Amino acid sequence: MKSKLFIAALVLLPNVLHAQDFRSRFRELGAQDDTTATLNLLNTWRKAAPNDPELYVAFYNFYAKEGLKEVISIEQNQHGGQSLEMKDSTGKVAGYINSRPGFNATLINKGFKYIDTGIVKFPARLDMRFGKVYIMGKGEMFNEFTQEIIKAIEYGESIGLKWTWTDNKSLEKPKEFMLKTIQSYVYQLLNVGDKQAGNIRLIAEKVLKYHPDHVESLSNLAVTYMISKDYSRALESLLKAENLAPQDFIVLNNIAYSYAATGDKQNAIKYYELVIKYGDEAAQKNAKEKIKNLKK
Repeated sequence: MKSKLFIAALVLLPNVLHAQDFRSRFRELGAQDDTTATLNLLNTWRKAAPNDPELYVAFYNFYAKEGLKEVISIEQNQHGGQSLEMKDSTGKVAGYINSRPGFNATLINKGFKYIDTGIVKFPARLDMRFGKVYIMGKGEMFNEFTQEIIKAIEYGESIGLKWTWTDNKSLEKPKEFMLKTIQSYVYQLLNVGDKQAGNIRLIAEKVLKYHPDHVESLSNLAVTYMISKDYSRALESLLKAENLAPQDFIVLNNIAYSYAATGDKQNAIKYYELVIKYGDEAAQKNAKEKIKNLKK
């Protein structure tokens, strides 16, 4: 029996080394920005190891990199991003060479096809799922971005959060990692503005379904109600968050703001005083100003 196992190991070992060689060569060509050679390598890799999960990650990374390359154009007007001024022989500005972040949907969608196949074959690979979310964020595909996050939350719970990453290695502290990364994506939605409140709420509600003590999601949910001026529901979530994290000055500040918005000056002042006690310098300064105005 031992000899059979040993023979099997010898048969498998060259395949493992071969896959590692492909990955190493892929990184080298990527650093050289040799797209033709990289694509040839990927096609050879696919023929040699079609079930290698890293193949799908590599294809995705290739198309994502190509799809996000900056776009350079000569135009009459200066636009956002970097610009180089061009002058004619008289010294007058004749135009601008503008560069802006690119998002080639055709190439990006090719990448999505590969990573989607990878996710179907290896659904516990959180790097594949979050890699897709990241690029959707780059392209401001926020509805799809939100749905991919929700899919990841639901699948993660179905496997007891036994997530894997590169080389199918198990993640350490998968719950903490997943929730922290999701929160970084929620910050991205918050930075877009109030119009993303619906997507923020969908994510918060899904997280809270499985992790009702997640302070950040309670706070996120409250923010969506604050945006719609539903301060009673905002306070419901915020007071739960305060109970879990009584020194979280962001939560305390939002409680104070919500009380002030409902006309409850006494509680607003009470919570702004807590912000002064636990907040950073900027939060303390703001809270003092708010209290001053509330006492007028």
